[in-house]
Amino acid sequence: MNRLLALLSCLLAVFTLPAWSQDAPQLQLPRVTLSAGMHLINAQVAATPEQRTIGLMFRQEMPANEGMLFVFEQPAGQCFWMKNTLLPLTAAFVADDGTIVNLADMKPQTLDSHCSAQPVRYVLEMNKGWFAKRGLKSGSRLGGAPFERSK
Repeated sequence: MNRLLALLSCLLAVFTLPAWSQDAPQLQLPRVTLSAGMHLINAQVAATPEQRTIGLMFRQEMPANEGMLFVFEQPAGQCFWMKNTLLPLTAAFVADDGTIVNLADMKPQTLDSHCSAQPVRYVLEMNKGWFAKRGLKSGSRLGGAPFERSK
């Protein structure tokens, strides 16, 4: 019985270790330059399930023109929340051609769900208010390599 308990404890530790070890921001993701009119965005690219799950969690600050572009394999309804995310963010749900479908302001450290109004492949998170300050809204268009491939 003790061996069984020891084995179960080891298995539990192995399968939950990644969750315990990720308590720092991911800062080494690939980057892409996007444009929003005359504004340039330096975006980290979260393209794997693990990268997308961590997203901007644990970041204490983010420069004004930086963000994170979440890239999914195919367009689908995408929903985001802010667990372990310390910064207030705005999510832009973006169609394959770079058109912003909808925007959602998100409060830090909540499990409130913010979803795309239609299936999208891309979600760009920026500091809260970044899009509004630049007059960008639903129907505005982003440019950059990810959206050029979709044409």
